[in-house]
Amino acid sequence: MTAQELLAAYAADERNFSGADLSGADLSRADLRGAILSEANLRRANLMEANLSKANLGRTNLSEANLSGANLMGATLSEANFSGAHLSGANLDGAIVADDEEENDVQIISESYLKEE
Repeated sequence: MTAQELLAAYAADERNFSGADLSGADLSRADLRGAILSEANLRRANLMEANLSKANLGRTNLSEANLSGANLMGATLSEANFSGAHLSGANLDGAIVADDEEENDVQIISESYLKEE
């Protein structure tokens, strides 16, 4: 799937992009609020300043992705791979980063705008 195909489908009210291969895609400044991108491959994708609030990114490969300035408020990030990802200035307020079903323990990030040092 290309970035253009994803954006066109999203504009047509499609929200489920589970398992999509978007490696290297340019989705900078894209509005993908509430999108379901679980288990997608977004390795090396450009998501700079993208709106991914309330999106489901569980088990998504975001390694080496650029998420600088991205809005991830309330997003589900459980088991996502952020290895080498750029997150400076990303808003992770209220994001769910771990979900232990056996313990019903959900960890939520609060007050977590990531800033460059």
